[in-house]
Amino acid sequence: MSELLFENHFSHFAPAARLPLNKILEQSCVVKKIQEVHSVFDAFPNVILILNQHRQVVYCNKALVDLLNLEDSSSVLGARPGEVLNCVHAWENEAGCGTSEHCMSCGAALAILAGLSGERASRECRATVKQQGQFISLDLLFTAKPLTLEGQCFTLVFVTDISHEKRRKFLERIFFHDILNTAGSLRGIVELLGTVKESAQKQELMKDLEEVAGSLIEEILDQRDLLSAENNELKVSPEPFDPVELLNSMMDHYVNHPVAQGITLEVVETLEEATIVSDPILLKRVLGNMVKNALEASQPGDVVSLGVKQIGAEIYFWVNNPREMPRDVQLQVFKRSFSTKGGSRGLGTYSMKLLTERYLKGSISFTVKEGRGTTFTIRYPLTIRE
Repeated sequence: MSELLFENHFSHFAPAARLPLNKILEQSCVVKKIQEVHSVFDAFPNVILILNQHRQVVYCNKALVDLLNLEDSSSVLGARPGEVLNCVHAWENEAGCGTSEHCMSCGAALAILAGLSGERASRECRATVKQQGQFISLDLLFTAKPLTLEGQCFTLVFVTDISHEKRRKFLERIFFHDILNTAGSLRGIVELLGTVKESAQKQELMKDLEEVAGSLIEEILDQRDLLSAENNELKVSPEPFDPVELLNSMMDHYVNHPVAQGITLEVVETLEEATIVSDPILLKRVLGNMVKNALEASQPGDVVSLGVKQIGAEIYFWVNNPREMPRDVQLQVFKRSFSTKGGSRGLGTYSMKLLTERYLKGSISFTVKEGRGTTFTIRYPLTIRE
């Protein structure tokens, strides 16, 4: 009779089967016999794991013990990497890490499976983990290579935190691309002002100048607030305001925006009268990102619809675009650094979720339906307190 656990359990991706703890301890003893390995691996600042053929931890170095504030490594033996890090998707399937639908796009799972097949592989992993009651987004690099000890096959895994590198690249893009482009537009308008003599044309250029300057300030403030939010330093300033006015202001802002070229933007659901007590600036950032993402996902000729409604003591804003989000994108859409735009783009949907759930006490979700496209919905209480 097989000693494997979950041997016949359903998995969306990696094999579900795992060894019981007594077998894990036997494998751990094999690794412990090589004392030189311990002293070398413990000298590394990076997390190092040795996994068995079922992706279970049989060894971890001191870096992981210190990171998780453990007395020793015994409590992680037999666990899989996502379970050790407390990944939010680790237990979506009863068989654990590697078996949920989200695991199909997980860089850690892909690297480990490659190592188990005899290859050396490195993959980036965008993980959301729960630490001290809060959800934290990590960018990790998993490098896996096969390892044989006393005739048994293992996988050696190196884990490097590349979150700071990812953030640096993103900020470089913001300041050297987006903001530079906006500044270039400012300069172009100023140069035109020096050549135009007619009063009407000058007034039109001054209006354009004001809009571009406002966009530049908004881009800078967006990044400032995002960094503050990630560092738990963002201050929420609730005040009463009309959610319908906020929605209409988003409509007015984006209807002639370059990203909306050829796309119809319309409000199809609204309220006669409502008041919400929240932070209008933060909520505007979230709603603006939601509208902009919908426009970027659309094609000329499409219609992007907006709406706001009240259900009980909550206000709902929603934005629909007629394009159906691919399933692989759905599984990663709220992860930090993930983007469908390539390069080091990203953070739009991530910042929406961060600001909504951590600071505005709301929630964000999306639905994808055939023939009806993709709809993002944000839900907020009518009143939040500082």
